[in-house]
Amino acid sequence: MPTRPFASRRTVLRGAAVTSVAGLGAAACKAPGGAATAGAAGATPTAPVDLGAESEVAKGGAQLYREHNVVVSRTADGALKAYSTICTHAGCPINKLQGTTLVCPCHGSEFDALTGKVVRSPATEPLDALPVKAANGRIVAGPGA
Repeated sequence: MPTRPFASRRTVLRGAAVTSVAGLGAAACKAPGGAATAGAAGATPTAPVDLGAESEVAKGGAQLYREHNVVVSRTADGALKAYSTICTHAGCPINKLQGTTLVCPCHGSEFDALTGKVVRSPATEPLDALPVKAANGRIVAGPGA
């Protein structure tokens, strides 16, 4: 019966180093604070959610709802639009709104909150649009809204 060769110390150490470096790559794609980017904390609504008063979003402006991973904007004619704030580049929750520009904290992608379109790479795909409506003076967004 042939014997199986044993791994040398060098082979074992090299494998451990590669595993550690791979783990650093996974850590880099976590949201600030250590939350995983694609888990429940990084999810958009799966049912309608009440985001707040309709008056919070001015014409031509936008409001970021971090706790729901949603941005709502209002066009110049008063129509509401909503987008997921999960970055299409690496799945990080976007937590910053500058005027009407969303800024991803992980790799610096930027999106127009009025259209969902990418305005700065590395993202190449627009944000996912979400159904949104005003009901009884409140903004409701998500599937079924």
